[in-house]
Amino acid sequence: MSDAALTPQQREIAGLAAAGPTNKQIAEKLSLSPRTVSTHLYQAFPKLGVTSRAGLRDALEHLQRP
Repeated sequence: MSDAALTPQQREIAGLAAAGPTNKQIAEKLSLSPRTVSTHLYQAFPKLGVTSRAGLRDALEHLQRP
């Protein structure tokens, strides 16, 4: 699992999704379509080795540790 494998937009969207808002809320915040948000998460999940938003949060926390 590598943070470098995520694009900057995948990283931003994953970080927001890990905090709990819906895809629609994330899309509104970033001026994207909900489908674009969904696509980025769909691509980020396997890169991080997770299958849920809870797993996403844990994976991102793990990446931030030194």
